Amino acid sequence: MMTASSKDFSIPPGTSDLVSTPFSRRALLAGAGGLGAAALLGTGFETESAQAAGGSVRWANWSLYLDYDNKTKKYPTLEAFIKKTGISAKYFEVIDDNDSFTAKVQPQLKLKKDIGYDVVTMTEWMAARWLASGFVQKFDDAAVPNKKNVLPFLLNRPFDPGRHYSLPWAGIIAGFAWNKKKTPKGIHTIEQLFAKENKGKIEVLSEMRDTIGLVMLWQGTDISKPFTEDKFMNAVDYVTKMIHDGFIRQIKGQSYQEDLISGDATAVIGWSGDINQLNLQNQNQFGFAVPESGGTFSTDNLMIPSTSTNKKAAEALINYYYDPLVAAKVANYITYICPVNGAREAMAKVNPKQVNNTLIFPDDKMWANLKVFRGLTPTEQLKFSTAFQKASGNG
Repeated sequence: MMTASSKDFSIPPGTSDLVSTPFSRRALLAGAGGLGAAALLGTGFETESAQAAGGSVRWANWSLYLDYDNKTKKYPTLEAFIKKTGISAKYFEVIDDNDSFTAKVQPQLKLKKDIGYDVVTMTEWMAARWLASGFVQKFDDAAVPNKKNVLPFLLNRPFDPGRHYSLPWAGIIAGFAWNKKKTPKGIHTIEQLFAKENKGKIEVLSEMRDTIGLVMLWQGTDISKPFTEDKFMNAVDYVTKMIHDGFIRQIKGQSYQEDLISGDATAVIGWSGDINQLNLQNQNQFGFAVPESGGTFSTDNLMIPSTSTNKKAAEALINYYYDPLVAAKVANYITYICPVNGAREAMAKVNPKQVNNTLIFPDDKMWANLKVFRGLTPTEQLKFSTAFQKASGNG
């Protein structure tokens, strides 16, 4: 198991049993061009009886973020939801990056027109922007009784006290990932990431708080506490230099996974759960570690857009996924931090070998080496985002 001491991460014993066919969804995504293919694969499934019983709920999510059965080509927990509630479900893997997804749907949100989704899954900082803009609906707490199962420390976030508009889907660790054949000793520091043998083969995340956050932690800045603009810009300058010097080939969203598979990238700043999923379907080719200087932690959050046409169905879906046994089944597959109290105990029934996986249920040592990027003022958000976009070549 990986701990905060930055041990390499590989597939937990027993997890590989989840992958049953060589022709996997991941292979389809890689062959059809990433996000566009993911959108095609995510057209969902529904039955006539479900339509008659409870309408339909449409869920926008990131790729590899829900349990999937390669034999049936379906999502087992979502199938169980349909059977249990009579509500049909359409599942779309259309989120690759918070900014790009929001840019696509924001015009409709502002016009109060249906964006095509009843549930969206946004990272906390973007969830805060949606909430502040009036783009989400308040939960009817009576319709989401399983809200009580959310881990206490995640129930009162600054952007949504009491969690009346959002609930955490999964906790995200950003760290270093690498091709084991190319880098057998692994990557545990920024110096090792930007070693000359990785030049031109490095990709970093387009999520500013993760990429810049890791560099700031390495530079000695506690990103969870107040810091000056100079501290942030020092990290941007470092990333800019690595781009100009030819070390970083691209800054990307979740589609960096495709480049790891193809070999175009051999070292990245990436997300722990992604690497586990890639390993499941690529013979355990990749390593992952929390940097010695610290990793970043954030949550992706389920919300109901203000334009949803079926709020009740959306609430039913959200409530379902905070049942500890359902949450354990999802966590067993996606291997991100599970935000549901009781899921660890339920995991003993789902896959006992995952109960002590600190990528799902962090111990105190792991938590001590993870930092949440502090909230930014509107002025800081604009200034910092502009600087990062400029460094990325988009400004």
